[in-house]
Amino acid sequence: MHIELLPSELVTDIFLALPTISSVIALSSTCHRFRQVFTSSKRLLILSQAAENEFGPTQDIIQMVTHNASQPAHLRRTVSLSFALIRSIVKVGRVATKWEAVYPSKKWKSDFENRRSISDDERLRLRRALYRLWLFSRAFHDGTTLRWMRSIPTLQHERTLLLRNFNSVELAEMLDVHNMLRDTISNNICPSNGTVNRKFQKRFPNSNHQLIFNTHLNFPPPSSFVPDGAYHCSDVAASKWHNKYVPTANHEPGAEGWGDDILHYYVIEDMLKLDPEQLMFLKENAPFKRQVEDYIRSQGDWFDNNGETFVQTLQQVIHDRGQEMDELKDAIEDGELGVALKERVV
Repeated sequence: MHIELLPSELVTDIFLALPTISSVIALSSTCHRFRQVFTSSKRLLILSQAAENEFGPTQDIIQMVTHNASQPAHLRRTVSLSFALIRSIVKVGRVATKWEAVYPSKKWKSDFENRRSISDDERLRLRRALYRLWLFSRAFHDGTTLRWMRSIPTLQHERTLLLRNFNSVELAEMLDVHNMLRDTISNNICPSNGTVNRKFQKRFPNSNHQLIFNTHLNFPPPSSFVPDGAYHCSDVAASKWHNKYVPTANHEPGAEGWGDDILHYYVIEDMLKLDPEQLMFLKENAPFKRQVEDYIRSQGDWFDNNGETFVQTLQQVIHDRGQEMDELKDAIEDGELGVALKERVV
């Protein structure tokens, strides 16, 4: 049968089976018949299914992008599909796709001989955990939650209610992804003095240059760094790929360090309040400490010295279920729980 004679229902099924939104757009451009079916009343259904196939589970994205202060984060919301919602889903999904590429290098950072690509099922688990962490960050890490409010019983209860929506296996997946975000901050966005020194020595083993580290954080005056699309047109962007570990007359690599182990720990705790999109932005566009500091300053005074609350809340939920947090961490480390599981030999 000629392709133009196929029933509209069959053509629609072909569209619904496509794995990505780009493949849907490509197929709709092949002939007038496919274009006609795509632009019909089925267009929203086709795009939503393509988004599910590529970026799913989209229901978790919807819970995140539709959250607002008018209702608790743990309540599941039913939202009517719209083109605006699909655009939001695609935006979030593309961020998750970038983290899919980061995960293997962080998961098998030390065990690099066993590093591998993650499967489709593992990608889905990673995205699901990332969306849920994103919701937690959006709901509980903002300017309305100051440090002294962290221990208020009602706020603690609200945080636990969100995590109680997920079983222990899903919570382990969230902690696994949380570990990836922590490692990215610790080594790529806000490296400690020790990390900077180690990377410098690795790149320049025969150098006699002595790194000069700041003994405390001195925030410089505001610069021209702009945390939006305009940043890519700035003077900073033109030099953003300059190696921060190369000493020059105008640049001291030691100044890229974020303190010793104790100070660095609290910096990481603060940075973990940022959502996955913000962290990916900093990873890709802010290689220098000055740029990251400017971005942090743009968040407001509430951000500094006010660490994240996910791990503390997770520990409480795990304890209430009669489990041990250390056992959960060990299971993730051993590949028994988490996003990527150790392959069992039968």
